[in-house]
Amino acid sequence: MTHLIVLAFAIVAFIGIATPGPTVILALTNGSRFGTRTACFGMAGAVLSDFALIGAVALGLGALLAASEFWFSVVKWIGVVYLTFLGVMLIRSKGTLELSNMTAHPATSVSVRSVFLKSFAVAVTNPKGYLFFSAFLPQFVDPALPQLPQYMVLAATFAAIDFMVMFGYAMLGSRAARFLRRSGALWLDRVCGGAMLMLAASLAFYRRANA
Repeated sequence: MTHLIVLAFAIVAFIGIATPGPTVILALTNGSRFGTRTACFGMAGAVLSDFALIGAVALGLGALLAASEFWFSVVKWIGVVYLTFLGVMLIRSKGTLELSNMTAHPATSVSVRSVFLKSFAVAVTNPKGYLFFSAFLPQFVDPALPQLPQYMVLAATFAAIDFMVMFGYAMLGSRAARFLRRSGALWLDRVCGGAMLMLAASLAFYRRANA
């Protein structure tokens, strides 16, 4: 695998990641509500999901979802329900951020385990990810060479870019929250919640044939 191939992969991956999706919006939300430090735990969950998804694709799960309407629907509706739940919770939020306390004591102000698991679950229950990687990764893998090292390089590259993009969104959310009063924080939560619901709706209407 040449440096040129990895660079091409990184450019395409960055474009795909920077386009707002569930994990990016969740990073923005976590940054605005809990601060960048705590949001990093959510980013770690999303990065772990990157390795899980790419590993699953390497083992053939992406091809299974592309071929099986049943399993595709199972994963899709789990993702729809979870995104809807997160969206409704954000819309019903009171908009109280208390960032000063959260920045000083992130471990005690919110469960970092919960932040981690939410981000991991959002990514790993999105069938678009499996289908995207199934169509995307093979274009950068040389079938004549050992597969595992190539997938490891691509996974590490994608995860690094994903973390950097999410970190940028989390910092944006954190800085924006510092300038917002309670009413502004409330509307920020509602906007992010509405975005989650829109993503849930788009996933609900997503069809396997579109992959």
